Amino acid sequence: MPYLYRDSKPRPAAHPGAARGTQSSGKGYEQLKRECLQRGVLFEDPDFPACNSSLFFSENPPIPFVWKRPGDIVKDPKFILGGATRTDICQGDLGDCWLLAAIASLTLNEKTLARVVPLDQNFGPDYAGIFHFQFWQHNEWLDVVIDDRLPTFKGRLVFLHSAELNEFWSALLEKAYAKLNGSYESLKGGSTIEAMEDFTGGIGEMYDVKAAPDNFYEILEKALKRCSMVGCSIDTSSAAESEARTPSGLVKGHAYSVTGIEEVSYRGRQVKLIRIRNPWGQVEWNGPWSDNCVLFPCSSAEWCSVSPSEQRRLSQAAQEDGEFWMKFEDFKVHFDKVEICNLTPDALEDSTAHKWEVTIHQGSWVRGATAGGCRNFLETFWTNPQIKLHLTEQDDGQDDCTFIAALMQKGRRKLKKLGAEMLTIGYSIYESPGRDGHLGKDFFRYHPSKARSKTYINLREVSHRFKLPPGDYILIPTTFEPHQEADFCLRIFSEKKAITEDLDENVAIDLPEPLHPTPDPQETEEEKQFRALFEQISGKDMEISAEELEYVLNAVLKKTKNIKFKNLSLISCRNIISLMDTSGNGKLEFSEFKIFWEKMKKWISIFLQFDFDKSGSMSSYELRGALKAAGYQLNNYLLQLIVLRYSDEQFQIDFDDFLNCLIRLENASRVFQALSVKNKEFINLNIGEFINLAMNI
Repeated sequence: MPYLYRDSKPRPAAHPGAARGTQSSGKGYEQLKRECLQRGVLFEDPDFPACNSSLFFSENPPIPFVWKRPGDIVKDPKFILGGATRTDICQGDLGDCWLLAAIASLTLNEKTLARVVPLDQNFGPDYAGIFHFQFWQHNEWLDVVIDDRLPTFKGRLVFLHSAELNEFWSALLEKAYAKLNGSYESLKGGSTIEAMEDFTGGIGEMYDVKAAPDNFYEILEKALKRCSMVGCSIDTSSAAESEARTPSGLVKGHAYSVTGIEEVSYRGRQVKLIRIRNPWGQVEWNGPWSDNCVLFPCSSAEWCSVSPSEQRRLSQAAQEDGEFWMKFEDFKVHFDKVEICNLTPDALEDSTAHKWEVTIHQGSWVRGATAGGCRNFLETFWTNPQIKLHLTEQDDGQDDCTFIAALMQKGRRKLKKLGAEMLTIGYSIYESPGRDGHLGKDFFRYHPSKARSKTYINLREVSHRFKLPPGDYILIPTTFEPHQEADFCLRIFSEKKAITEDLDENVAIDLPEPLHPTPDPQETEEEKQFRALFEQISGKDMEISAEELEYVLNAVLKKTKNIKFKNLSLISCRNIISLMDTSGNGKLEFSEFKIFWEKMKKWISIFLQFDFDKSGSMSSYELRGALKAAGYQLNNYLLQLIVLRYSDEQFQIDFDDFLNCLIRLENASRVFQALSVKNKEFINLNIGEFINLAMNI
């Protein structure tokens, strides 16, 4: 199940300088390295051991892998040889081309590369078999420590490797990323933008090339000049087409990096070119502007008509290294998707760079409570988390406000070994009705959305750029299907300062003053029947035990025609006595019972109101409304805890559990009120925290 977030307030963006260590021992890279050097041993990582579980979770290795340190593979290993470049990334026998394409883009920015790959690491005199890398995860920078034992077969690296056989930074980076996600197998299949964001903490945008804007070339040019990371791919129509080579030398369903974009003088006119890299380190485009004209002069003449100085400017060399140029028009014909990760989320549509304002929300979808699914499921849609967005300042020279909303599901890749897959996620945006508090079902029944994510899709993150008039809006992040659990991170990037707040309601209790037993000069017919039943069971003292109360209540409820409850439990009756027993003798007097029965009638009425199908149980998604009708306004965290405790596997709550929940809430509220009056310092503990404590006892 997901982690329940107790504090859903917006948070500032994280900074890499404050990277948190991840080692289970609590020790950081420097301390671990120092200890190894003092003991004269090479580091062995207990959190990611050199065994099959670090490789695969669903199968045994297809070949007998041998874990070796770089010094056991080559005589003179180097961490980085001649600078980290895109040619250092050659794919091995793992389907993680999406990751390799991102690493190739990473090498184009020295500052960003140095943040992910600390460059003060080597195989020199202070070598201790330990290395570390830094990755962004859900608004937090993590420092991942590894040992340098790498999987090999017949003395060669099996997975990612450099074209230079004695260079190991890229192989070690892949291992650290595999550790972050649980295993090497967890890296099979993915989106380039996912790794790009983990390397930068940036914001991703995806373009459909066939429907790209007219200034798409300028968008890509500006993105690369700003050192944004750019990837591209060709769609497949079936699983059989995955990694299938086309006659033009391109590979379908394969992740490429965009490493350059230029205009070249060709026969008296300017031609727009784009440079692409295949992480395999081979298999290239063989059409116009490919390397073919130098390798095979008679087959392609474009480069032969470009001056040697222009070729040198574009670093054009005819070699099978996986990198190639192609005409931009041909690129738009053959490629389908482009992914851009902005290192700092600058606007790409105009010529002026703006620093965006960033706010981040952490939350959870919990089945039965806040996992309401998309708008197709109106009965539960309203129960999803709701975030209010205040757009107050227009863009410079514009009438609207620009922002990017990016919804990310957390930790799904690491959960692959448990059978988890990426959920289909998205979001809708509504104009705010101008009132505070969680919006109910009827609002969404009668109000259409103002904007929404382009589609619901099973990617880690869904993001889109919007322009809306100034005003207040409500953003609803959801899974497509209801009842699907996950943690999520919602990032709002706004061109001008925007204010966001979670519509998670404040905890508030609104109960009537407790009644005190008073003699009633004239009993109702109902009370006369209860008195007769009491006298029959209790005797002259007119007090009943929990077991006797169980008999009384079930006898009365069975005679009530409009109720389809199952019997109340003995535990419920004991809880009732604990709530109503003013004398402390563990029994219920008739006067106390009369007061309780008035509560009981109100609670039965509320339950029947929310038991829409009259089945004798109500949906846990209706619990928020039912508790509010009973006087309890709870936040998502408390609501999720209560649902986990009292609902069944079908997200239903019967009356016995509803009754127990209300009794515990009232007990907690009364105790809190009493303690607050007696002890002024106790008020520092808010009612929500106290109820949480009481519900978990």
